[in-house]
Amino acid sequence: MRIKRTNLVVFLILLVWSAVLYVTISFKPIYHSDVSSSYNVDRQILKLEHGISEQFEKNKNIIKNAHKLLEIKKAGDVSKEKTLPKELQEVKLPILVFACNRITVSRCLDKLLKYRPDPDQFPIIVSQDCDHEETRDTILKYGSQLSLIQQPDQSDIQVPPKEKKFKGYFKIARHYGWALNQMFFNFNFSTVIIVEDDLEIAPDFFEYFLGTYPVLIKDPSLWCISAWNDNGKESLVNTERPDLLYRTDFFPGLGWMLSKSLWMELYTKWPRAYVLFTIFFHLFFASATVEGEISRK
Repeated sequence: MRIKRTNLVVFLILLVWSAVLYVTISFKPIYHSDVSSSYNVDRQILKLEHGISEQFEKNKNIIKNAHKLLEIKKAGDVSKEKTLPKELQEVKLPILVFACNRITVSRCLDKLLKYRPDPDQFPIIVSQDCDHEETRDTILKYGSQLSLIQQPDQSDIQVPPKEKKFKGYFKIARHYGWALNQMFFNFNFSTVIIVEDDLEIAPDFFEYFLGTYPVLIKDPSLWCISAWNDNGKESLVNTERPDLLYRTDFFPGLGWMLSKSLWMELYTKWPRAYVLFTIFFHLFFASATVEGEISRK
């Protein structure tokens, strides 16, 4: 039994050895192909070197561009500090939004909040008339991003029979007078930017008013700065000069800034009807308005 097992082991060893010998002899490399194989290897090495060099150049460009972006960002931050004088950094320009019974005031507020650069420098106060619950709820959804004040006098206004169709303008005049008194006398702001609830501002709305603020303060012949230009149609404006400003004796409205010093002259003479609003300024003050080449709404 043991002899048979030993013979089997020896037989298996011989079989494996024979197989190895056969494979070795059969697959022995042919010497005349060595030159060709070496050539192929050299080509692969050169191709690899070229690919590495190419990728290295790409990486250098990426790093170079990244450094440029960092330099531009740093330069931008520095230039921003330089172009905004200290006296302007300390200016506070509140936005007074007039609302009544339109829940679409949200479109106006969304744009104001989207483009507002600094909530401390540009606080938003919404003054609501009409006691419209849905509009009030819409405004309150913005929480601490803005403040809400409500015109308390909702009594009916008696108007002459021939002016009944203008009754809404009487209510608007009452609302404006009350809200501006709140801004200048209760909150004690020195300047106010007025926005109506259907106004959707341009991206540079805040920068426009901040930049023109010194003009309004220093020039007593001006009574307001307006964000609207009635001639600001695409075919009439120079889109390459958005920095241009114009003096006009027309009151464009639609987003405008006035000072407390002017309101001190106006509030005791405030007209009962909004329809007389523009005429009031034209007749009694004959002051100019500044408007931009391009409208900011």
